[in-house]
Amino acid sequence: MVGLLGFVAVPAFAQSDALPPVRIAVIEAMSGPFANTGEAIMRNLRFAVSRINERGGVKLPDGRHALELVPFDSKNQVDEALLLLRSAADQSIRIVLQGNSSAVAAALIDGVNRHNQRNPDQRVVYLNYSAVDPALTNEKCSPWHFRFDASSDMRMAALTEVMRRDREVRRVYLFNQDYSFGRQVSRSARDMLAAKRPDVAVVGDEFHAIGKVKDFSPYVAKILASGADTVITGNWGNDLTLLVKAAKEAGFKGSFYTFYGNALGAPGALGDAGVGKVRAVAEWHYNAGEPEMDRAYDAYRRMFPRPADDYLNARMLHMTDMLATALEQAGTVDAAAIARRLSGMRWTAEGAELWMRPDDHQAIKPLYVFTMRKAGEGTVKRDVEGSGYGFETTLKVPAADLALPTTCKMAKLPE
Repeated sequence: MVGLLGFVAVPAFAQSDALPPVRIAVIEAMSGPFANTGEAIMRNLRFAVSRINERGGVKLPDGRHALELVPFDSKNQVDEALLLLRSAADQSIRIVLQGNSSAVAAALIDGVNRHNQRNPDQRVVYLNYSAVDPALTNEKCSPWHFRFDASSDMRMAALTEVMRRDREVRRVYLFNQDYSFGRQVSRSARDMLAAKRPDVAVVGDEFHAIGKVKDFSPYVAKILASGADTVITGNWGNDLTLLVKAAKEAGFKGSFYTFYGNALGAPGALGDAGVGKVRAVAEWHYNAGEPEMDRAYDAYRRMFPRPADDYLNARMLHMTDMLATALEQAGTVDAAAIARRLSGMRWTAEGAELWMRPDDHQAIKPLYVFTMRKAGEGTVKRDVEGSGYGFETTLKVPAADLALPTTCKMAKLPE
């Protein structure tokens, strides 16, 4: 079986007494330079699924079914991901999850559209938890695709709201991975800075090969030479961790405005150099003060107690709970029925204020921008990955301010 890693299930009842599980394919990089991100995704999803199964699974007309994750290793390669989509469909899996890589996500949208047109009795629904290129819910929007993360434009809108207030930001260096997502981060940063802070100079705009660079010190030397006081980056995985390590070693004293600088080794790599200087953006963070999510985080840490495994994303829980609700409302694993229930759904559990906008299947929700601090200071009760560093809220941007317009011309689901 191409790329099939095995089954991951957490049933709450004896398997001999259970009905067949609802299987969910996870197409993600489980090996290669971004294996750490794939492993983090699987931990989040295992925890999210365990919560559903502990309460008896999902209730369908014939009884309760467990959810079962079926991970497929795409190695972060587009061609491999498309082969795995076909493999999942051939195994009669009707729900596909993916997120780490907007390039892979764009290909999967096309692949799912083609598959569903050719195989009306075997349609697939695609849930995206972190591929954030705005094109995915604009020109490439699909009735079969749902994005539970904020788009890169929404994240940048939140970050630049903080930059609008941060008068220390004067000279900005844009540094991103060289593919569709990284280039969109650069474009939106330029556009939004021009609108909100026309006094800020963009002193560099550079792209690097994704997952290929082992030593970022030559790039950091350019950043230092530019006189930049701020770096904006959408880098993720090892491309972010290695960048911040190189910046620390070179003595860069400026700020990082990041999409993902709150985990996967970045805070520990920066240490004191990141305190007050590193900002990230997400729908929640460990010190956001949401009691229900605090309890969920404590449960996650009981399941995954190692410091290196300390990376919980609220959107993974929201997505899985919304999927379970859609399955129960639909009463079937039919992809079109699930899609109809997800489109327009509103979700308010565990502090979430999420609306799956039917116009483009983009989750509309508030975002937190948060700043790195030493654990124990102010509101920072929880650190990240045992590093001794955590984050405090700088600004919570309401959903209404992030409901950016869409160019999507959403096709209708078949009857």
